[in-house]
Amino acid sequence: MADDISAKLDILIKLQAAALTSQMGSTKDKILFLAQAGLRPTLIAEILGTTANHVNVALSQGRKPKPTKGKK
Repeated sequence: MADDISAKLDILIKLQAAALTSQMGSTKDKILFLAQAGLRPTLIAEILGTTANHVNVALSQGRKPKPTKGKK
């Protein structure tokens, strides 16, 4: 019974994530959004059809400060 409920919750999470990210342009934006929502990299990868390694790289790059223009 618990496995059945867990499977249904997984489906609901995936459907909601797909709906929320459907209008986002880049995969990186989707990854950062889903990670901020608390999803694990493996689940994000499954939702977006990519690898957990790709998700982890995007998350790592997303944590790096963006360079400012005009400063040396």
